[in-house]
Amino acid sequence: MAIEIKNKKAAFTYFLEDEFTAGIQLNGAEIKSIRNGKASIGESYCRFDNKELYVFNMYVEDYKNAGYTPQSPRRQRKLLLQKKELKKLDKKLKNVGITLVPTLLFISKSGYAKLKFRIA
Repeated sequence: MAIEIKNKKAAFTYFLEDEFTAGIQLNGAEIKSIRNGKASIGESYCRFDNKELYVFNMYVEDYKNAGYTPQSPRRQRKLLLQKKELKKLDKKLKNVGITLVPTLLFISKSGYAKLKFRIA
């Protein structure tokens, strides 16, 4: 069963341009919640922080068997991209009115969580 969590509002709210796919740095309980479909990217956005790209406000529900280490469901999560892609995105974001909008959160064939986002 393929897990695909979509941001359906993005196409209606923004004019979408180039698409990128990035890995997400998650902990073990978060990936289990995503595999169960307990996540949302409806209000999330991406931006740079110290030359690294992060996704903000992405909701990942607490996994009920996670143990005793509580995580914030809306914490910032690092996106994993190559340096040349990060430089290209940083140049694009210098323009006024440009933002990065997540459009799809999915599990790849290799089992990793990936986030597709677009320049808007």
